[in-house]
Amino acid sequence: MSNTDFALAVEDLSVSFDGFKAIDALTLYIDRNELRVIIGPNGAGKTTLLDLICGRTKASSGSIKFKNTEFSGMAEYRRVRLGIGRKFQTPSIYENLSVFKNLEVSYPAGRSVFGALAFRCTDEVKARVQGVAEEIGLADRLDAEAGLLSHGQKQWLEIGMLLMQDPELLMLDEPIAGMSSRERELTAELLKRICQNRAVIVIEHDMDFVKQIAHKVTVMHQGKILAEGPMDKVQADPKVIDVYLGH
Repeated sequence: MSNTDFALAVEDLSVSFDGFKAIDALTLYIDRNELRVIIGPNGAGKTTLLDLICGRTKASSGSIKFKNTEFSGMAEYRRVRLGIGRKFQTPSIYENLSVFKNLEVSYPAGRSVFGALAFRCTDEVKARVQGVAEEIGLADRLDAEAGLLSHGQKQWLEIGMLLMQDPELLMLDEPIAGMSSRERELTAELLKRICQNRAVIVIEHDMDFVKQIAHKVTVMHQGKILAEGPMDKVQADPKVIDVYLGH
């Protein structure tokens, strides 16, 4: 398989903070339509890796290619335009706007100031909002004020805001933190649906949840990849057991 076939090709990537190698010569390939889960103890470099991919942090060396476009030196907003979507641990939704409005303002046509001024809620946008709302399970809450949603629903709304931009790579940092068990089940179903036409990278600690969703698991430790493969194979790996039981 050549590099052009991957949604994301990270090669020999390193970043140092004050002489400490947070990411150390890391190589990672994500297929199109793949749901990859990254696990590892705190301080393994998982969030830093996502920061490097989305452009929030600048790499010291190595290459990040998205659909065969080199990302090194490219501004964060340009990466978003090329199809990268990133959700952080705390939801950043507009609490005082309706669910509909939160989704509507996330439509890419409103990206520039001029675009926002010339922006009209067209049938195309309405249809997109409706489709995304169904996908995230909030079709019956479109008129609700976002601040009144449950914790889980707020997380889904934020995923929906990213889906409005139709990203080809979606990165989620601990999406089920603080959710009820029912919300976790629904989130697992949601993630399985959304990776059908895009690549998804999830950082997660909950192993039962990881088992439910992952196509492939990458275990990180001290800025490197310790193991990679299906969950059962990774869980049985002595190196992985050692790192997890050692913590």
